[in-house]
Amino acid sequence: FFLSAHTPRVAVLFHRNFANNTMSDGLSLLAPKEEDINKMLMAKTHIGVKNVNYQMQKYVFKRRSDGINIINLHKTWEKMLLAARVIVAIENPKDVVAVSGRPYGQRAVLKFAAHVGATSMAGRYTPGTFTNQIQKAFREPRLIVVTDPHTDHQPITEASFVNIPVVALADTDSSVHYVDIAIPCNNKAIHSIGLMWWLLAREVLRLRGTLQREVPWEIMVDLYFYRDPEEVEKEEQAAQREIEGGEAAAAPAAEDWTGAPAAATAFTAPAADEWSSTANNGDWSAAAPSADWGA
Repeated sequence: FFLSAHTPRVAVLFHRNFANNTMSDGLSLLAPKEEDINKMLMAKTHIGVKNVNYQMQKYVFKRRSDGINIINLHKTWEKMLLAARVIVAIENPKDVVAVSGRPYGQRAVLKFAAHVGATSMAGRYTPGTFTNQIQKAFREPRLIVVTDPHTDHQPITEASFVNIPVVALADTDSSVHYVDIAIPCNNKAIHSIGLMWWLLAREVLRLRGTLQREVPWEIMVDLYFYRDPEEVEKEEQAAQREIEGGEAAAAPAAEDWTGAPAAATAFTAPAADEWSSTANNGDWSAAAPSADWGA
């Protein structure tokens, strides 16, 4: 809006209200709840870094005495809602590509794609995926969502060549060049990255009508957090040992076939004269009855 001295007073008031109004101020359903703010505070989503990019200066709330910049969580929530509305506006969810070259965001990207129905690209990005049609992995998405503009600079640059909108989780020192929607947050902490992807997925499902706002989402935010492979292997080994120990305790005591029985009865062989006395003095013909087989 360009205001001048001849601008009517009603237009000036409308401009002021429009400039001060935000998406969640009009509807109470879109406003963040206390538990959402507590989650962001516990995940240190509001903690930035000492350096500030000039394009991210408007998202900084204040600067601490130690030089760390604090991100305005209200603007974080507003940009997250805007990004969710853009994702919902795309007809085919597969046309939304979630990209994360950093290991901390790969699990969150995979979970986000599974719950929302988008396409995930976790790990190293192959150059030319969005521009080189000869590649087998060539894709033409309508929107890409990246975890870190610095690490994922290659897909952002290629998206600018083919006019693909970009949504990015941007820290205070992140360059938002070629980024259409920057969600200001801490994109370096494990819990902050997982929480932001979880909030974005939940809001997309709510806007689609799949998830009711009154009903809590059964998917826990812990599933979006990065887990160290070594710690996962240790937990699996500990669980396996517990299972084996429980099976050994529940199994009945095995019988000892190698040892001698506890109460063994001694066997005494009869004397030679005893056998002769019980056999009718060796007269076997008298003991056995005669049988006429011919009858």
